[in-house]
Amino acid sequence: MKTVLCAAFFLLLAALPVRAEERVAAGQYLTILGDCAACHTPPGGAPFSGGRRIPTPFGWVIAPNLTPDRETGLGAWSAAAFDGALRFGRRPDGSFLYPAHPFPYFARLSAEDSAAIRAFLATLPPVHQPARGADLSFPFDLRFLLVFWDALYAKPAPPLPDPSHDALWNRGAFIVTGPGHCGACHTPKTALGGDIAARALNGGVVAGWVAPALDGDRRTGLGAWREDEIAHFLATGAAHGALASGPMAEVVTLSGARMTAADRAAIAHYLKSLPPPPPSQAAAPPPQAAMAAGEGLYRLRCAPCHGRDGEGTTGLFPRLAGSALVQASNPATILRVILNGARAAATDAAPTGAAMPGFAGALDRAEIAAIASYIRNAWGNAAPAVAAGDVTP
Repeated sequence: MKTVLCAAFFLLLAALPVRAEERVAAGQYLTILGDCAACHTPPGGAPFSGGRRIPTPFGWVIAPNLTPDRETGLGAWSAAAFDGALRFGRRPDGSFLYPAHPFPYFARLSAEDSAAIRAFLATLPPVHQPARGADLSFPFDLRFLLVFWDALYAKPAPPLPDPSHDALWNRGAFIVTGPGHCGACHTPKTALGGDIAARALNGGVVAGWVAPALDGDRRTGLGAWREDEIAHFLATGAAHGALASGPMAEVVTLSGARMTAADRAAIAHYLKSLPPPPPSQAAAPPPQAAMAAGEGLYRLRCAPCHGRDGEGTTGLFPRLAGSALVQASNPATILRVILNGARAAATDAAPTGAAMPGFAGALDRAEIAAIASYIRNAWGNAAPAVAAGDVTP
């Protein structure tokens, strides 16, 4: 009997390091699904060391240090304190976290998931980097008011798995509505910055960039995309004639490209199940004179890369004809790219991100508005016209 007990004890001890390694690996992968590095790694700084300024409509939030430094990071936090912050938006002292941290989405994670993430973060080299928590305008700097925000928007997520769908759909739903927090950018917001739940994934705006709809609309969403194209876009930032740029390029580089192929397929499967929104009233086309002016400027400035008919070049210059982003009701991204240029995502699969120069110094506001109006309404596209007053440097 003693021999059996001793053998069992040593087998248990041998298994502990393996389980610990598995937990750390699981936590690391969950930080990839959650794109945690995008906010918590400062430009040129140590991974997860915090200090990055996150713009919001109410001011700036400064991402905290997630390394195990005891003074400025998570080294002195208990497991319960970390779980409360990650999933429920509470600091160790019980005060509220600003919802720039997407805890309403992370609430879908389990306590085991939280423990795994904490186990991974504990393996990072500690970095001493103090960071202010926020730089917000009054009254949004009053944390106690967040009790009302939580009551309005921190709603429990629908339970998963959903027995009416298959395992692939449920995995995709978990990632999109949980750690992936896709709706944080792709869902329109109320005046208080909360999700408009009835319009989930119908498109939003983040840091001055339009996050296009992920629903089944063929003109402004993913209705015309195949599942394999969505999965390929997540892996490379290029598919269906589109190239990821702006914040989405970072999502592809730090998250999508590092996911498993199975999880990218699950996300694509779930997104393709989303229906289109109810039909909306068609926008009036721009005046013919504006279209003519925009066409002339487009052929001179844009057609050499994007093609006379807006067809683009696969993997190099995005297609403008039929583009959901081009036809978005809000032209902010198109104007931003024309003004300031953009660079596409760089991944292992596509290591050279294509770049476009900006035209802010070469074209005036009326000319930029004319080009934007033209590409939003040429080749079968249809979107509201852009006025010179809409163009802001």
